[in-house]
Amino acid sequence: MRKKLLVDADCGTDDAQAIMLALASPRVQLLGITCVHGNTTVENVCRNTLRVLQACSKLEIPVFKGAAKPILGNCIHAGHFHGEDGLGDAPDPHAPGLDLVQEEGAVSAMIRIVNENPGEVSLVAMAPLTNLALAVKMDPSLPSKLKRLYIMGGNTESRGNTTVCGEFNFAADPEAAYIVLNEYQCLTYLACWEFTCYSKLSWEFCDAWLAQNTDKARFMDRIYQRSIEAAQSEHLQKEFVAGTGFVSCDAYAMAAAVDDSFVVESDHYPVSVELTGTHTRGMMIMDTVGLLKKSHKAFIMKKVDMEKFKQMMMAALQ
Repeated sequence: MRKKLLVDADCGTDDAQAIMLALASPRVQLLGITCVHGNTTVENVCRNTLRVLQACSKLEIPVFKGAAKPILGNCIHAGHFHGEDGLGDAPDPHAPGLDLVQEEGAVSAMIRIVNENPGEVSLVAMAPLTNLALAVKMDPSLPSKLKRLYIMGGNTESRGNTTVCGEFNFAADPEAAYIVLNEYQCLTYLACWEFTCYSKLSWEFCDAWLAQNTDKARFMDRIYQRSIEAAQSEHLQKEFVAGTGFVSCDAYAMAAAVDDSFVVESDHYPVSVELTGTHTRGMMIMDTVGLLKKSHKAFIMKKVDMEKFKQMMMAALQ
């Protein structure tokens, strides 16, 4: 039986990589993709998601438009890394139009799909968690009907990539992240920022990955050049992520959802999100001493099977 996945994305280049990884797996049934603000506007996210599905000849998978802004505060985008349009500002005259986006909204679709498949759907959240927060407020029983929840977001060592101490997805909507980590009492797996940086692939691998003689590889090569240049820039060389490797953040969460054996070591702690600190708003809290008095604990990825990850990434573009 194939795994039923529902994906929530803010489709930038790493979301595209993760979606293509899932689509390449014969063990996965992708039930739909819900879109949300994040790397770019939600309209661009919808367009980008359709472009990725078109590149994979999978336009039959439904795409739903979700929240255009966080629960509180202003939108932040990541155009400096992903391009202003989210996919490297690489023009595509044959891109599908927004008329292919479903009329049903993302939050409604998320609730409906999970309720139609109780206990069978794993939700892979690779974006600010606004849609998930709104969904649990509309249907508090939703988390109990999920099989598993996989999140790319948060951080474990207070190393920020957007604010001093905040990872992008959590910093883009701290209230939503707080709601999700505290109200989704299902099996939860976190691929946090520092973990993805410690689990880099080499630039030599990236070159070989993009050099595959396929339409998917050529598509990825076009949309990813902007991000490669940003990651290898002198500015980022000085940061924690450094320029010594290729980090496909969202793909780690997706790989864990696709293959249960991918994660080989993890921590298991209660987690929450700081909402009020001057420098720490949006930072994930990992309670190693039990002071939060929370019974629910998340699995926080520490080590993964990198050879298996390489194989999945290569297969995504074949």
